Amino acid sequence: MTTAGRLKGRVVVVTGACGSIGRATTLRLAAEGPEAIVALDAQGDFDGLADAVRAAGPDVHCLSIDCTEPDAIAAGFREIYDRFDRVDVLVNTVGGSVRGKVGEFWCSEPETWRRVIDLSLLSAMWCAREVVPGMRERRRGNIVNIASSAATLPIASMVDYGAAKAGVLGFTRGLALELAPFGVNVNAVSPGPIDTFGLQQLPEVRQRSLQGVPMGRLGRPEEIAAAVAFLTGDDGSFVTGQNLQVNGGKAFS
Repeated sequence: MTTAGRLKGRVVVVTGACGSIGRATTLRLAAEGPEAIVALDAQGDFDGLADAVRAAGPDVHCLSIDCTEPDAIAAGFREIYDRFDRVDVLVNTVGGSVRGKVGEFWCSEPETWRRVIDLSLLSAMWCAREVVPGMRERRRGNIVNIASSAATLPIASMVDYGAAKAGVLGFTRGLALELAPFGVNVNAVSPGPIDTFGLQQLPEVRQRSLQGVPMGRLGRPEEIAAAVAFLTGDDGSFVTGQNLQVNGGKAFS
């Protein structure tokens, strides 16, 4: 890992910070010189994360928040603004399928669809809404949404997940267009087959995901974090409305 102080002096919020990609992203951004890292996660199991961030230099604040609950999100961001006054960078990593309920669409349950859409799409929309007004006013800010290669390369048995992540791309592009005149960048990163804890719980999907990857391996959460670091820093200042696919060359679309 190489760092370049890309986030010097900034206040960074990472949602889903205890997940595989969220944790790797939190630690990578902590090494880029921010003033503070705010880590949000519904589980509240921050298990050494705060110490690791603090060791990298920035102030750290961990909040146990369910990012599918609008009232909880609003209360959490009020606390963030009371403490830090602003949010310069928001990274939305919350998402996922509902484990144990992966199967063909025709026999799936609407309650499962709603949960997947809440996790993978609406959580990003709710959190973004909390930071956009301040970013517009300061005419500076950066939002990165974690989408998925499933948004453009559908996976059979995960139709709801693919649909939700396709929604993330549409949200990202539309919001980028709205905010570009205010100097605010909005982008997506679409992981391909990444060796996350969630994928490890779905061995059939994991094995299927590996097939056809030209690089012959699963990606690492740290490789997604590196893409986020690029997009959130000044190196990516003229990049907005884009979907950066990090997938080992599995497909280009």
